[in-house]
This record gives sequence, C-alpha cells and structure tokens, in this order.
Amino acid sequence: MAVDEIAVRKGHRYLTVVADHETGRVVWLGRDRKAESLKAFFAGMTKGQQQALQAIAMDMWGPYIKAVREAVPHVKIVFDLFHVVQGFNKVIDQVRLSEYRQAAAADREVFKGTKYLLLRNRQSITKPKARAHLKRLLALNETLSTVMVLKELLKGIWRYVSRGWADRRLTEWCRLARTVDHPAVHRFADRLQRHREGILNHCEHPIHTGRLEGINNTIKVIKRAAYGFHDDRYFALKVIQAFSNK
Repeated sequence: MAVDEIAVRKGHRYLTVVADHETGRVVWLGRDRKAESLKAFFAGMTKGQQQALQAIAMDMWGPYIKAVREAVPHVKIVFDLFHVVQGFNKVIDQVRLSEYRQAAAADREVFKGTKYLLLRNRQSITKPKARAHLKRLLALNETLSTVMVLKELLKGIWRYVSRGWADRRLTEWCRLARTVDHPAVHRFADRLQRHREGILNHCEHPIHTGRLEGINNTIKVIKRAAYGFHDDRYFALKVIQAFSNK
C-alpha cells in the first residue's frame, strides 16, 4: 500500500489517501491526516486482510507512523526517496539563507537567484548560464558545496538492494552530515537515524509514494470540475469511482 495526504481546502484541510501500490487504485479516503484517520482505514479491514498487508510506503509523518505501529504492527513501513529528498531540500534552503547572511557584501550577488538552482536535480539544469551560476556559487561556498554532495549521496542510499550496504551508506551519510557546521543539517541526520528502519526497509520492499503524486493531481482535477464538494464522504466516493477501472 501507499499513503499520503492531500490538501482539499484552504486552512490546512486535508484528506488521507490510501492506494494499492501495485494497481494505483485508490481504495480509501479519510478526513484529516491524523493517526485516527489512518487507523479508521485499518479498522474497516477484516483480520485476514490486515494480515495480508506486507508493507506501506509513506513520508515521515508521525501520526501515520503511529497508526501503522499500533493498528498493524507487522506491516513494514517504507519511507520513500521523494519525500526524504524533499525534506533535505528544505534544509539546503536554510543553509543557503544562513550562508547568504554571513557572506561578504561583494559575494552576496552570487547567491541571488540560486534558490531553485540548488533545489533542482543537477541533470535538469540545462541552460549554460544557469549551470555556470550554480558552479560559481558552489566554488565560492564550501558549506553549500558539501550539502549538495550530501544530496546526491542521499539519493544513492535508495539504489541499494542489500540492506547491509544501504545501512553502511546511511551511517557514512550521517557521519559526513555532522561535519557540516549547521544545526539544520545535524537535525536532519538525527531524523534519519530515528527513522533508520523505515529507510532500510526499501531494500526488501522497493515501493514508494510516487503513484500518489499522480493520484493527487487527478483528485484536484475532480475537485475543480465540481467546484468543490460540501460532503466529504460523497467526494471520497467520486474519487474511488474515478479509479475503479484499475
């Protein structure tokens, strides 16, 4: 399975979306993104259905983790690469802002316009001017250069199928991260250590929430086409119906 949340209204109104990872079929939607939201999904299953579950892909959202551990403790939690890198991108931006504030006045011009260059994949930066700008920034600032290396090494952990090798690389990554003189990087390394089991579980269960990104886009289209729904249950049924052919 895969689980994620989607914002359906302004003011932080969310729905929890559960999908069959193999087929991409939405099987359940619940109100909010609390532990109780996901627990309600598991409560609606028979004991046999619960035991048949093997793994569930998600981000490192505490309430979802709590729900799985309490309702179906035998199920392996798998933290997917997309959300982990997304989280580290926020760290990179914090480092960028800190380094900009500490930079000499003459160097600050190099920092301008680099926020999204740092967050994008290096391979997707094709314009020579943009590539040169990024190269100049990384040559100027050692800390930013190091966190960009960390970003690429982080992605590499998910390429391993051997749990032992993935474990070694994760340990090395955290050790290198702690050499960076920035508290946000240290906090992120601590977070990975706390969620180590769920990261390494990808070796046995190479699943992710990527399918849910496309599903969430479809849900947004359904919502726009109807100019919104006042009845959350009816909205959930319309979404499940849209994926029923899967």
